Amino acid sequence: MGCLGVLFSIDEKDVKQLKKFKSDVDRLIYLQEGIEEIYFDKYPERLAELDKSWDAIHRSLTDGKLEYRNGTFPLNHVILGGEILYHGDDYIMTLKSPFQVKQIVPGLKNITQPDLKNGYNKINPNEYGVALTDDDFDYTWYWFNKSKDFWELAAKENRYVLFTADQ
Repeated sequence: MGCLGVLFSIDEKDVKQLKKFKSDVDRLIYLQEGIEEIYFDKYPERLAELDKSWDAIHRSLTDGKLEYRNGTFPLNHVILGGEILYHGDDYIMTLKSPFQVKQIVPGLKNITQPDLKNGYNKINPNEYGVALTDDDFDYTWYWFNKSKDFWELAAKENRYVLFTADQ
């Protein structure tokens, strides 16, 4: 199980800045001292905290595994899918383009609680590291459902979505 995950709806200026850095360390510093500080303070509607649920959300929307390229588009891009911007093993950063974001939103709207539960039940608890329980699923559903408005706003505003998580 990973640590805290956050989705950020960012503009092209931030994307260019993130891609400009030659090192993961500089990219991470920009994320933590620039994007995180600004968005948490000034643009809370342009971020969606996922707590630790991002792991189960990704697994539930794909094939039960926690991998960058598993599952099928567009649901596999909700969390880990997209362009990998950070290559260290202490952090995750994946970027979704505005075009991808607009394709993700209709897929998310169609996911009901029973749909997510079916995906959740495909998770191998040994690989997940946590027992599959009703409480864990309820926690996963809560954070997943809470993020839907974020995705709709990002699509409406034609913005990129950056997923981040520390590990």
